[in-house]
Amino acid sequence: MNINMYDVAIVGGGIVGLATAYKLQLCFPIFKIVVIEKEDSLAFHQTGRNSGVIHSGLYYKPGSFRAKNCVDGRKQLVDFAKSNSIKYDICGKIVLAVNNNEVEYLLKLKKNGEENGLIGLEILSPEEFQKIEPNAVGVAALWVPESGIIDYKQTTKKFVEKILAINTQSKIICSCEVIDYNDDFLETSNGNIYAKNNIFCAGLFSDRLAKKDNFKLDMKIVGFRGDYFELTKKAKSKVNNLIYPVPNAEFPFLGVHFTRMIDGSVECGPNAVFTFKREGYSKTAFSLRDTLGSLFFKGTIRLFINHWKFGVKEYKRAFSKRLFLRDLQRMIPSLSMNDIIVGKSGVRAIALAKNGEVIEDFKIVKNNKNIHVLNAPSPAATACLAIADNIVKTAIKEFRLN
Repeated sequence: MNINMYDVAIVGGGIVGLATAYKLQLCFPIFKIVVIEKEDSLAFHQTGRNSGVIHSGLYYKPGSFRAKNCVDGRKQLVDFAKSNSIKYDICGKIVLAVNNNEVEYLLKLKKNGEENGLIGLEILSPEEFQKIEPNAVGVAALWVPESGIIDYKQTTKKFVEKILAINTQSKIICSCEVIDYNDDFLETSNGNIYAKNNIFCAGLFSDRLAKKDNFKLDMKIVGFRGDYFELTKKAKSKVNNLIYPVPNAEFPFLGVHFTRMIDGSVECGPNAVFTFKREGYSKTAFSLRDTLGSLFFKGTIRLFINHWKFGVKEYKRAFSKRLFLRDLQRMIPSLSMNDIIVGKSGVRAIALAKNGEVIEDFKIVKNNKNIHVLNAPSPAATACLAIADNIVKTAIKEFRLN
């Protein structure tokens, strides 16, 4: 056997990949595990660019893999944070209805959340929710006490510490891109890496790496950029914790919302616009391969045809601070142009089916000596430890680990 042979290689240094490595190392302390990340640092993409929210499990279809893993994962994540001095706060959030039509949807959300096992959900009057968020204006709100905030980058780093403490022969390798692979080794930008089995947690590139495994995919990963603004130091006092709008049921996006981050800053956003580069964080980022790959996929075309009005609105808002502010003012009318400044951006990996429908649930598949996490949308960060449990169970069965 090659002296540099690893028991398991995990491709992708985001929070799902590191949570999986951590759970696998716990189960098999003697295993040599290697985590391979193409960037110079871990949690560089979706993990480090999300809103830092601990999701409760409010929105997801009862009984779905997504719902079960969010609720279980949230509990595990909070316990892990408590045990490892990771900054977090279960501060709760309100979902704000700004008109009577949205109140009816709040009731559906409440019922959905209760079916998923959430506790303490409550419909609040304006007098009641303004005790929580004094500057929010609407006709009613759903109080969700189990939502919170956390530092996901710090969580990812803690997983690394735990892995290396359990087995000093395991490795985390950054600046190392997987170019290709076969049954014998992973071909990387740093040379070949040998592993008995591989687990791919590649986020925005999950479909491309699966295709190299001769998967016949009926889906494609399409990137949607989300832009954020921040409240100024003077204006951030207008938000205490988390304020969300009533979501549009037709889309996998929750709409622009207010999030107090763990450092005390307040983010507003994100929007959702098709990006011409999978890891394109600027408005002008472009990749010919990414663009042609998405636009020549039937699912993308059908998505655009079915929801062109939504797309046009999002693009207009992406290039207009005033339009962005207008949506924020639906919830906090007292905000002004001087209260918001440009913040970060992120790109979400959206899995599209050929019929143009967004694949909302998590999708994990097995082929030969490999496991592929094809789709891990929000709340994957919240659910990372529960998702990891499922991946490890699959690995034990399919890889015949012992």
